[in-house]
Formats: sequence, C-alpha cells, structure tokens
Amino acid sequence: MLLLPDEDACNATIARHIAGVDSRGESLRILEAGCGQRWLIDLEGIEFKLVGVDLDPAALDIRLKQNADLDEAIVGDLQTVELPANHFDVIYSSFVLEHVERAHLVLENFVRWLKPGGVVVVRVPDRNSFRGLLTRLSPHWFHVWYYRFILHNHNAGRPGFAPYPTYYDPVISRIGMRSFCRDHGLSLRMECGDGSESYGCPGWVATTAEFVARAVSAATGGRVAWKHANLLYILRKDAPDRS
Repeated sequence: MLLLPDEDACNATIARHIAGVDSRGESLRILEAGCGQRWLIDLEGIEFKLVGVDLDPAALDIRLKQNADLDEAIVGDLQTVELPANHFDVIYSSFVLEHVERAHLVLENFVRWLKPGGVVVVRVPDRNSFRGLLTRLSPHWFHVWYYRFILHNHNAGRPGFAPYPTYYDPVISRIGMRSFCRDHGLSLRMECGDGSESYGCPGWVATTAEFVARAVSAATGGRVAWKHANLLYILRKDAPDRS
C-alpha cells in the first residue's frame, strides 16, 4: 500500500484530487462533514463554497468565532441531517467516521448528497494498525487522560475538544471500505496509509511505542500494521449508466 510520509503530503494529495473535480464552471460546493475547528486544505486559485456540519455545537461555535471560514454552518447528526441529493461536488470527512457507531449510514448519505462525478475524501485511523488496536482496547477515560497529561492538551474531553468516544465500525476498515464502494457505485481512486505522527506522542514515548508496534506486527504476521496509523480514501461517485 502506498504510504504518504507526512501531513503536508496528505493535504497536497487531497487538494490535487479536489482540483480535478469538474464543477462545470461554477464554484465547487464542498461539504465538510464533521467540520471541527478549521479547514486544512489549501485550495488557492479554486473558487469554492464551504458548508460545515458538526454534531458538537461547541466545536462549531469555536470554528465560527476563531476562523470564520464557513459559508454555511449546520449543527446536525450526519446520520439524520437533511441535505439535498446530488448537491455537492466534494464531501470531505477527516477523522470523524471512527466516532460514529453506524458509520455505514453516514457513508450512504454521502453517496446521496454527492453529485455524479464528485469525490468523497475520507480520512480515518486504521482500526487494524497498532495505534488503532490500542485505541479499540482502551477505555475512553484513558484517551482523555492521555491527551491531557501526555500530549498536554488541557481542554481535552471538554465540550468542543477531542478526544471523542470511538466505535470503529467495520465499514471503515480496508475490507469494509472496498466492499462499500462495490455496493454503492463508488470508484476507489486512492487508498493509502498516512505515517505522519503515527503514535501521536512525544520523545521517548514515541520511540517505545514504535518498538512495541514493530514487535506486535511481527508477532501477528503483519496483520497489525506499524508503519502507518491512518488511512486516506479518495472515492468517486460514478455517473449512472445510460446504455
């Protein structure tokens, strides 16, 4: 599997695919699904309108007050929010679907909201990486503790701030995503691993984590990945067959 070395490479790859979407001379309509606190993709020279949807009103309020980079902000659950069909050229979801218990319902909504020829960009942790395995096996209170006392994010767990509870619905696995694409008229344009900040920790903690990750990967015959922690998917909605 292709590995992207860092966050800059990942964002540049995403920007290149977004720039290739044909909006037929109009501004790109982009939905940021689970929009968090800021837009990270550099689309300089491209006209676009950005709509953000987030379940957490506190996070959305921070986004609006600190960055003011959304053309429209909607508080809503991605499983139930009402958005027009065949409306968006791009749907971007970054580290959101692992927090959704029935992520397949959200992906089905993405397919419905996306125009034919449009792309879905999904970033998720790899549930079968070493970091994903640790996250799945440890309780949420430990994640909050880790963010606060190891990463020194003192607002961790408070309204508007990560970490959020994780579910790792099987659909966001590599097998699950490929199966979903086959069943819902999506072309898999890119699937790659992201090795940036794989263990999300400083200094000796990262060194120790990498050593343990290598050992676990070797012991499982490579079934638990250690070289990357995250996955990037670029999915294209195929136009209906008119033959």
